[in-house]
Amino acid sequence: MVTAEPRLSAAEVAEAAAAFSRSYGTWTWPQVLRALRSVLPEVADDVAPRLFDLAPHEPRHPAAVVVEALVPWTHNAPVARPAIELDAPVSSGLVPADLPDLFDVEQLAHWLDFTVSELEWFADRGGWLRTARPRLRHYRIWTRVKRDGVRMIEAPKPRLRETQRRLLRRLVEKIPAHPAARGFVTGSSAAGFAWPHSDRDVVLRVDLRHCFETITTRRVHAVFREIGYPSHIARVLAELCTTATPVDELVGLDRDHASLLRVRHLPQGAPTSPHLANLVMQTLDRRLDGYARNNRLRYTRYGDDLAISGDGMDSDRALWTIMRVVEDEGFTVHPDKVRIMHRHQQQRLAGLVVNDRPQVSRGDYDNLRALLHNAIRHGASAENRDGHPDFRAHVYGLIAWVGATGQQRRQRLLRMAAEVDWES
Repeated sequence: MVTAEPRLSAAEVAEAAAAFSRSYGTWTWPQVLRALRSVLPEVADDVAPRLFDLAPHEPRHPAAVVVEALVPWTHNAPVARPAIELDAPVSSGLVPADLPDLFDVEQLAHWLDFTVSELEWFADRGGWLRTARPRLRHYRIWTRVKRDGVRMIEAPKPRLRETQRRLLRRLVEKIPAHPAARGFVTGSSAAGFAWPHSDRDVVLRVDLRHCFETITTRRVHAVFREIGYPSHIARVLAELCTTATPVDELVGLDRDHASLLRVRHLPQGAPTSPHLANLVMQTLDRRLDGYARNNRLRYTRYGDDLAISGDGMDSDRALWTIMRVVEDEGFTVHPDKVRIMHRHQQQRLAGLVVNDRPQVSRGDYDNLRALLHNAIRHGASAENRDGHPDFRAHVYGLIAWVGATGQQRRQRLLRMAAEVDWES
């Protein structure tokens, strides 16, 4: 039962309202009650029903509604209600109900537990971090050598990484990708990508070159705009998820790769990048899936790997179509990674052989067995030739990959791994 006995000062009410608006997450009973209990544990259970009476749906200014809801528990002194500007941007009403209705930069900053100035800093609104000293930058950068160049890994530092994870959980991953996208989607796997192409006469695989680097801030901005966010909010969201590589990190790279990295792009290593790439590539997926269905073929995509297959497929026509669509969508086909694989050949997708059903090749399985056998005999460190910081986790990851398509193989490898002295 609500009591009108004064308990809180005006300053305490204002402070609690501000803290609540930064922490409630989404406007649902469990999350609102949890946030109230964190800032007002003594009266939260009584305040919550009144709060939902005042605002059954997520309000434009949550802190102001909390102040109003706390009137029965407030001293007679006037409460300093949060200022509400009459000309503040209003909700467009176009954002789907399961996504946060963001329409004001200050509101967005509070939603991410930032001040407005912190939000601008982490979004790098002025592009000043391209020439900033390393300790001021938001990303740690290193390269991995590939057969055809280097892979630039840009991993966000802890504060930005946590912000991007929050964006991913609360917003980005709630936007569905095209069904043909089988990578970076909950419940999908390399096997899910490969299964539709098993036991087919012809399998065509195409790899995209510098896929993440090709996806610019403008294209990410378009994703958020299409969902219904106003342009100024979509721009900040896109800037939080993209970066331009500092100039000193581009030394030694080939000119084409460096030119892509100079422009703000999706960084490899950011939590939001994989699913945002899927969303940017929805039109590409829709066009290629439509072509496949119209020609009784099958199409799937796993990250930057595209596959199309069919019995009696005209592979030259299919390849020409894919290349035209890929180019039209602003991506580039890697010429050295195009494969047309017929039934009499070994057909491989994402490291899996798909001639009969998706499974790791016998050679890869034998190599992993040999590694474990030698690790049992000579110790794990002797087999860690590439210097993995957590070699045990690396090996168990390989076992999981092999075992995903072969339970007997998985059990056999796990038994061998249990005999390894991982400390030696």
